[in-house]
Amino acid sequence: MTGASDSEARRFAVAFRSFLEWVHSEQAGARERNEVAGLVRDFLGEGALDRSVVTRSLPVFEHVNLQTALDAWSQEPGREVAVHGISIPPHHATVNLQQLVTGEGMPPLRLSAPALVDLPNGPGSTLACLHLAVLLVTDANGHYVVMVSGPGEHDQTLDVEIAGLSVEAAQGLHARLGDLRSELNVYRGHVIEVSAAPMGGVSLEFGDIPLTAREDVVLPEAVLARVERHALGVAAHREALLQAGQHLKRGLLLYGPPGTGKTHTTRYLIGQMTRYTRFILTGRALQVIGSAAALARDLQPAVIVLEDVDLVAEDRSFGRGSSPVLFDLLDAMDGAAADADLLFVLTTNRADLLEPALAARPGRVDVAIEIDLPDAEARQRLLALYGRSVPLRLTEDDTREVVERTEGVTASFLKELLRRAMLESLHENAAEPAVTATHTSRALDDLLDSGQQLTRSLLGVGNDPETLPAGGGLGSLPPQRGRGWVTYAQPRSGSQRFVR
Repeated sequence: MTGASDSEARRFAVAFRSFLEWVHSEQAGARERNEVAGLVRDFLGEGALDRSVVTRSLPVFEHVNLQTALDAWSQEPGREVAVHGISIPPHHATVNLQQLVTGEGMPPLRLSAPALVDLPNGPGSTLACLHLAVLLVTDANGHYVVMVSGPGEHDQTLDVEIAGLSVEAAQGLHARLGDLRSELNVYRGHVIEVSAAPMGGVSLEFGDIPLTAREDVVLPEAVLARVERHALGVAAHREALLQAGQHLKRGLLLYGPPGTGKTHTTRYLIGQMTRYTRFILTGRALQVIGSAAALARDLQPAVIVLEDVDLVAEDRSFGRGSSPVLFDLLDAMDGAAADADLLFVLTTNRADLLEPALAARPGRVDVAIEIDLPDAEARQRLLALYGRSVPLRLTEDDTREVVERTEGVTASFLKELLRRAMLESLHENAAEPAVTATHTSRALDDLLDSGQQLTRSLLGVGNDPETLPAGGGLGSLPPQRGRGWVTYAQPRSGSQRFVR
């Protein structure tokens, strides 16, 4: 193989030099030919580079509140706002307002209709929110640009940038939009389910308001009254308590075996506290308690429900090291002023594992209430409650027998019992099912069978053979004692206060 001739090499050199000159001219003229950069530069006029771009980053869950604030702000008298979208070629990174002002380091951008993302702004409603757009604003402050950059697939940030104003004026505008976000916050007064976002941060979803009636909460009257007094009573007497110099921030711990009704009781409270913004955290969401509590302080009066709090609030003396989430929880409970109307509702199956610091200061956990296994009267009420939608055909003697055989079970166990009894009835007569004593007896025999140990554990019922007498009842389960906790209670009152 031979090399190129001299004439071929000269022709290549000329062509390559022309190519480099073309690239250089493209770079030099990119600013002039970029539609978006040209629009921004022309609108701001001379001296745009002499003023800083002031950026504020917001949590992603604030996107819908930002749009709500921008809509209200844009309608204020004396202000004209023109909204333009930005089209970015595929596989190019997004741009910021600083690049638009300088015209450097950008892909070829074009003006387009604004890109919108439809976000929930209430239960069953949505709001179209700007995803990437520039707002050309004219008002008493002159001409300036606001840019909104929403989160992307690999960039979970929400930025608001302002160019064309002094730093002080831009900060004032950010503050004004912040006030509007708070004033018009779409989450206020709703039930909000909190979760940890996949790439970090917090995700909020509107939840349903529980419709649990008081008569559907099967607890001893003294227990339910104490729950209501600590949660609802403070809310009802807010002003009188403040005038008397008493703090409103409070904590309520509901503890007891699994399946006894702690979550059910919590749902009743959530449904009653309609004037409150109610945040519900379970599982991995407990990791973002700090962010949730900060939002709750902004939206007070508020309730923060922490399910299975023992997952993150384990006693530090157990020797495995302290969980960072525990400190976030303690900081969250301490971070609000004493007159902040915040209620923390914590539930746990293992009060013996909890960190004693949760009760060390007023406003953390003030009252701990045991939700115990249902007694005979409660079991009868639970059968009636869960049997409302079931075609029950039980006599008083049949009901009494079921109540006697289910001593020591949980509410969840009784609910599962009726479900299985309904299945037994359907197997016999799917056209006209009717649950009789025969069906409940079969279902109970099945649940008490030795092969159902795991099922009973999942329903909160022990499996100690000594607590499973031959007569078919579950007997009295041994009480759980907290390691180092001292409890004071009336027998079966379910109402306890604990100290270390």
